[in-house]
Amino acid sequence: MSESADRLVMELKTGKVVIALRPDLAPLAVERLKTLASEGFYDGVKFHRVIEGFMAQGGDPTGTGTSGSHLPDLKAEFTREAKFERGTLGMARTMNPDSANSQFFIMFEKVPSLDGQYTIAGQVVEGMEHIDQIKRGSGSSGTVKDPDVIVKMYPEA
Repeated sequence: MSESADRLVMELKTGKVVIALRPDLAPLAVERLKTLASEGFYDGVKFHRVIEGFMAQGGDPTGTGTSGSHLPDLKAEFTREAKFERGTLGMARTMNPDSANSQFFIMFEKVPSLDGQYTIAGQVVEGMEHIDQIKRGSGSSGTVKDPDVIVKMYPEA
């Protein structure tokens, strides 16, 4: 997991976040994140859904939470061995387990109810304080008005 090829750097307005990817758990999702990050897909993309005490979600190029990349949806890679803890990066999806595409979320807190229900693709290893500063949304949907954006996201060299 220490291989730099399996790390993403996410630049936010407040600083740099480093995510250690987990190809041992989710090889398809990890490859997708690296591919899209390499293409610049995530640059300027909004954190459209941010819920205090839960998570920050981004990765939709439209900023609405209803879209994904030009690539096909991914098959679910659920596991019970890894847990949704603070800093865990999971793949967002619809009610269809095999619908993850480009959207992801990063946990603010531990949420055991997600364990085994969503694909875990990585873990924040540096810069969690910057994730904590992402602008929160309102209501139970967590929809953010004038949301923060990913300045740039790329695989670590």
